[in-house]
Amino acid sequence: MGTRTAFRTCPLCEALCGLELTLDDAGGITRVRGDAADPFSKGFICPKGATLGSLDGDPDRLSGPLARTAGGHADVGWDEAFETVRRGLAEVVERHGRDAVAVYIGNPTAHSVAGPLYAGALVKALGTRNLYTASTADQMPKHVSSGHLFGDPLAVPVPDLDRTGHLLMLGANPLESNGSLCSAPDFPGRLKAIRERGGKVTVVDPRRTRTAGLADEHLFIRPGTDAYLLIALVHTLFAEDLVSLTAHLRERLNGLDDLRAVAVDFTPERVAAVTGIPAATIRRTARELAAADRAAVYGRIGTCTQAYGTLNSWLVDALNVLTGNLDREGGAMFPRPAHTPVYRRKRPFTTGRWRSRVRGLPEVNGELPVATLADEIETPGEGRIRALVTIGGNPALSAPGSARLDAALAGLDFMVSVDPYLNETTRHATVVLPPPRPAQTPHYDVALLGFAVRDYVRYSPPVAPLPDGRPSEAAILARLALIASGADGASAGDGTAALDEMIISGTLGKAAAMDGSPVHGREPAELRAMLDGGTSTEQRIDMMLRLGPYGDGFGADPGGLTLARLRAEHPHGLDLGPLKPRLDEILCTPSGRIELCPPPFAADADRLRSALNAPRDAPQPLVLIGRRHLRSNNSWLHNVPELVRGSNTCTLHLNPSDADRLGIGPGDTVRVVSRTGSVEATAEPTDAVMAGVVSLPHGWGHDRPGTRTGTASRHAGVNVNVLTDEREIDPLSGTAVFNGVPVTLEPVPTSPTALPHQRTAAPARSPQPAEPTP
Repeated sequence: MGTRTAFRTCPLCEALCGLELTLDDAGGITRVRGDAADPFSKGFICPKGATLGSLDGDPDRLSGPLARTAGGHADVGWDEAFETVRRGLAEVVERHGRDAVAVYIGNPTAHSVAGPLYAGALVKALGTRNLYTASTADQMPKHVSSGHLFGDPLAVPVPDLDRTGHLLMLGANPLESNGSLCSAPDFPGRLKAIRERGGKVTVVDPRRTRTAGLADEHLFIRPGTDAYLLIALVHTLFAEDLVSLTAHLRERLNGLDDLRAVAVDFTPERVAAVTGIPAATIRRTARELAAADRAAVYGRIGTCTQAYGTLNSWLVDALNVLTGNLDREGGAMFPRPAHTPVYRRKRPFTTGRWRSRVRGLPEVNGELPVATLADEIETPGEGRIRALVTIGGNPALSAPGSARLDAALAGLDFMVSVDPYLNETTRHATVVLPPPRPAQTPHYDVALLGFAVRDYVRYSPPVAPLPDGRPSEAAILARLALIASGADGASAGDGTAALDEMIISGTLGKAAAMDGSPVHGREPAELRAMLDGGTSTEQRIDMMLRLGPYGDGFGADPGGLTLARLRAEHPHGLDLGPLKPRLDEILCTPSGRIELCPPPFAADADRLRSALNAPRDAPQPLVLIGRRHLRSNNSWLHNVPELVRGSNTCTLHLNPSDADRLGIGPGDTVRVVSRTGSVEATAEPTDAVMAGVVSLPHGWGHDRPGTRTGTASRHAGVNVNVLTDEREIDPLSGTAVFNGVPVTLEPVPTSPTALPHQRTAAPARSPQPAEPTP
């Protein structure tokens, strides 16, 4: 049997690493190595990327659609599956209206080309306001912060890792996550390089993570209190006259005095007891940040999934502004993705254009909080969700209060899932439509290149052909969009070309009419004829690249970028250089300036102040945080045998002092109890977590009937989100609170019949939860 070599970008996390694949004659991946010729990753590969062949060839991966029957899910043909979808959605819409259909878009969708390009068309075709995504379980606070500060929720500053001399990281563990909202292959090597050139890396985290172990300094912090630390740092910069604004920022800034007034009460001495960080350490940290020639503050998921997630995201960038490090080499900078035109007309950022039916939670960035999805399914009345479309993701495990959502999914009238597995969520689906294997799928990081620490671009064509009759992921989503718009399942056909033609024509027409566009005044038909001759998906990518900041402008710049040039001349990717200052391109607030102290944030700081002033006589409870593993990515890699070995286990970390106090030893079974439920897990005492904190990893709990993930089921673990509380959210972004959940621990007596990791049922509760508490 012969072999061949192919190259592509890894689709498993945000690091954008290049891979060198060895394939057999049948298109199976037999070996994976890092692509040494990739100018961004330079051969780096992590354990997840190294197992792409196992994921691609997983025998549990669905090869065709399934339909639910009385005896379980059974194989059906593609046309039959789509016709079932057409009938099911049409019946719900006809009886209950378009808002009776909801959409959930999961994290894996951002790691594909089809998700960002086609999922929006499906949502628009459905005409529903009930859109939910993983963003409100992860990153929405950063989008809300950026929207208010800069006018664009996607304008997220990233640390210029390769040129900074001082990095302060909060709630981030890139040595195990590979980075998030900061795409950087070989994050460990980049952190080591900061130290090697005489810089400093400081990590703030309730756990001594692998990242904290690499850093120059690790500061333990009480979960949920990052906002107190950050605002005390802001206070110190003002109080000690350490604010250093460049002229570049001063001329583009509103709200400096307002921020000073908001921070005036939050002295290091006042917040020390709350955070667990001494006042002297807080002051020294602020002084070091201000004194560094080039510095960046970076906060990630640990800072977002808190009661003050948006305040954290705001204060991170406020510190970058106050130290003169925003939009500056070595500071926090804005990437310039090759596919995003700089001439776009942007609408002013706003939230609350509509509200959820049951809890009245505001829309943010076009979606509602996933924390209220179960409310909308369970609660009777007009507008109740009766049908659900899921695209990737596994909210039955990943959503807060997930036991309740899992039960709610079973009561839907209709559900369709685009997913490669029959998992904890898709087991409830009426129809499951699996996308092809990664090897059969093209790859372009539409979402993630906007967060890269260098400007970079790469397109990966499929390395193995699709079988006859097998639709691509783009075709699945496009056909669903056409069905949602009224076409019947059979006549919709593939659907991709028709949908893409509509989008291409509309985009070129707008570009030709818009001042500042490289094709202003030209004929759209002429431009259309110049596009790449590949698939219609590739034509869309070609159009985006040509209209982008490095593009050829459809011939206006003969040396500019096109998809054909990228494929032929740069199969390993193209380095477009270090990040460049571009604040004036980014700013689109109504004032045209950075709004450093937006009124909603200043108002929410009153909530922070009230909590600081509250009496603290009672002993603080144990609080629960999540945990990332290098060999894991939420729930969707737990069916790969190589990734559920070694240290990637679902154990309860707790500090030895707490273990001794409670009489818990290594290997003991412990019941962890919260307001919403309880789980039983194996105890692993470790001084890597601070006293008063316990930790369970995210994404486990593969013990449900009706799934087809054999490896995951044999390594089931427990679902930490049985313990998280869907009532608790960050009110500014709707993001769920996953860190700082109050819990109690109970040793479980040894029993010969006890099952390790056995999960207990959540207590019965009203279907309509109370409003979120601060």
